[in-house]
Amino acid sequence: MARPIEVAKTHTSAELRRLARRSADGLQSSRLLALAAVLDGASRTEAATANGMDRQTLRDWVHRFNEEGPDGLISRMAPGPTPKLTKTQMTKFAQVVKDGPIAAIHGVVRWRAIDLVNWIYEEFGISVSDQTVYRMLDKLGYAHVSARPQAYRQNEEAIVDLKKLRRARGGSPRQSRPDNAARGLVPG
Repeated sequence: MARPIEVAKTHTSAELRRLARRSADGLQSSRLLALAAVLDGASRTEAATANGMDRQTLRDWVHRFNEEGPDGLISRMAPGPTPKLTKTQMTKFAQVVKDGPIAAIHGVVRWRAIDLVNWIYEEFGISVSDQTVYRMLDKLGYAHVSARPQAYRQNEEAIVDLKKLRRARGGSPRQSRPDNAARGLVPG
């Protein structure tokens, strides 16, 4: 078995316990207590399991502690995935969106997400999804706009003709027909 990584002797186990008590980050406190246990002579496995981690994780925290000290044990946000487009490509994309499509060149009169996906692939050779394009447009300050549906226009003459037809058959359009008088009743 390989020799374990030595914990930097910059702090004593008592100092690490004091830092753990003062810490606002619970995970940092746990990591500091595990390192204090190792400095007191506990095995790495015992120190790790007592503080809710495995030995390999404790080894990773020892590396961070040796490099950055107690502040290196504070939980950090993950950087997230790298963007699909570089800053230069994103600048060019923003300019194309701002200028709008040229019908003779691009074959469209307004940009749709699928058109921008195709443009990015043709220009940069990068395949992106519609959702990625929407996120990029949102970062640039553009909103997704879709056409609002409109109700069809009613033909006023047809309505008048229908009313005349119903009256001609003997009745007002507001009254029910005599043969339909019991239609709303349900037996039983």
